[in-house]
Amino acid sequence: MKHTPIKAVKGFNDCLPGTAAHWRATESALIDVLSSYSYQEVRLPIVERAALFSRAIGDVTDIVEKEMYSFNDRSDPPELLTLRPEGTAGMVRVLNEHNLARGNAPRVWYMGPMFRYERPQKGRYRQFHQLGVEVFGLSGPDIDVELILITRAFWKRLGLGGLTLEINTLGESAERAAFKAALKDYLEARKDQLDEDSQRRLSSNPLRILDSKSAQTQQLLKSAPKLMDFLGEQSLKDFTELKVLLDSLGVSYVINPHLVRGLDYYNKFVFEWTTDQLGAQATVCAGGRYDTLVDQLASAQIKSVPTTPAVGFAMGLERLMLLLEQAGEAETLDNPHFYLVAAEEHYAAGVLLAEKLREKHPEWRLRMGSAASVKSQMKKADQCGARYALILGESEVLEQNVTLKNLSTAEQTTITQDALMNEFSLLS
Repeated sequence: MKHTPIKAVKGFNDCLPGTAAHWRATESALIDVLSSYSYQEVRLPIVERAALFSRAIGDVTDIVEKEMYSFNDRSDPPELLTLRPEGTAGMVRVLNEHNLARGNAPRVWYMGPMFRYERPQKGRYRQFHQLGVEVFGLSGPDIDVELILITRAFWKRLGLGGLTLEINTLGESAERAAFKAALKDYLEARKDQLDEDSQRRLSSNPLRILDSKSAQTQQLLKSAPKLMDFLGEQSLKDFTELKVLLDSLGVSYVINPHLVRGLDYYNKFVFEWTTDQLGAQATVCAGGRYDTLVDQLASAQIKSVPTTPAVGFAMGLERLMLLLEQAGEAETLDNPHFYLVAAEEHYAAGVLLAEKLREKHPEWRLRMGSAASVKSQMKKADQCGARYALILGESEVLEQNVTLKNLSTAEQTTITQDALMNEFSLLS
């Protein structure tokens, strides 16, 4: 019986050798920056109760209505569970469940796969990877600016330029509600001029129309009510303080009044880092304040929950990797430094030498050839991109030497195994 080959699910991509090394190096660079700011890692479960996201994100958002991967488990009665579509709601659950904010202001990060049923396109997949950073218990604007400085440090560490910081304020919930009502009235009167997607959002989430990609809709929005006109004195004061601090630190930014973010829980300060190098996928990193979400998701059994301000950001790693690739920063990172070639009759001696070298130099990437002819192994050494071949033949074994061949220049020299063991300059 002939079987159809099984392939990866659409939108769920394999990460192959070579590419995985670029990911690992990039993730390590991001983690190093976060460690330098003394942020701590939290590892979140991939599966959460579906109710967590409907309460946090909002029932009428695209994520909850159309994009979540949800399923009933085998409990009796069955419980609706969801593959996490984002990390903030899960992090807030952790904060509440384990009482992490008691007497402290946690500054945390997490990294891993998220899941949304979207139309797959370059840099946007159904399983995607995200770095999230969250701070709880601090009302800013100093901590808001610290997150901006962390993201700026990411770009510097990764050698990326050409990114633009866009900022806005959404005000408090009552101010935003008044603006939403005025915006909806304005757009309802001009509904036939809106693009199809904006017409659908008009009843469910009119603020999302502000970031519509339709040129005609954007033209219509130029005369629409402005959020800034609905903000109270304190909201305007907070936003001014934040801008003054950014200015004093030399952080360039653009105020984008149409920047609203796609999730209902945001309030006050929001931001995005954007690029013109990825086509329609312009946003590389985004976040802002969500001061009511912690209380909103707190257990109903808690009679008195103190207000816990919160701010954070998330960054899609697929999109970041695309940006690094376009910038020429994605170099080959996991090819072997050394490929040890041993004549078949001396294969065991070669394995022993390789093990000693790995123990002495754990930073070296050393691949052992197979028990085949020297000619075949040398071909493999070239194919895998190794810098050097270490050749162990009859004379080398007898004299405790090794022949070191530079595979890019073909230069070779014979040195003692003891000298190789103590060699620290080959990779400098």
